[in-house]
Amino acid sequence: IDDASVVARIVAGDRGAFEQLMRLHNAALFRAARAIVRDDADAEDVLQEAYLAAYRHFGEFRGDSRLSTWLTRIVINQALMRLRRQRRQVVVPFTPSGADRDDHEPVDRTGEPPPAAAFRAEVRRLIERRLDDLPVAFRTVFIMRDVNEMSVEDTAEHYVRPALRD
Repeated sequence: IDDASVVARIVAGDRGAFEQLMRLHNAALFRAARAIVRDDADAEDVLQEAYLAAYRHFGEFRGDSRLSTWLTRIVINQALMRLRRQRRQVVVPFTPSGADRDDHEPVDRTGEPPPAAAFRAEVRRLIERRLDDLPVAFRTVFIMRDVNEMSVEDTAEHYVRPALRD
């Protein structure tokens, strides 16, 4: 199914098409949001806001880029707006002594053996910690290129060039 037909179905009110689109892109979009906001709960909020924004603006999708690229750009914009709002609201988070933000890992539904799932979760935590140390621009480009497998052209068109204009 091509992007234009999916968008046409969504614009026509086909909720199933929108749900299918969300299922297809959810993991990659979550990773993009998580790379920027550095928190799973915030990334989920960003993703929800991005889906709402996309749903409202599907009629404006021109097909100049792939739909996944267009959605990723919306997620990035939502994540960056959340960061700006958070910087304005300086709040000191309460973390009980010894608590770690990674204690609440999502439930593994892959069916892989527990040792393999634990190893994969630990590797993911280590990578996320290292990514969290990068400046937001580098994290975003890394996620777009290496995790979401976007081309250099798509990354430049939808992230680097707009950022340079800001």
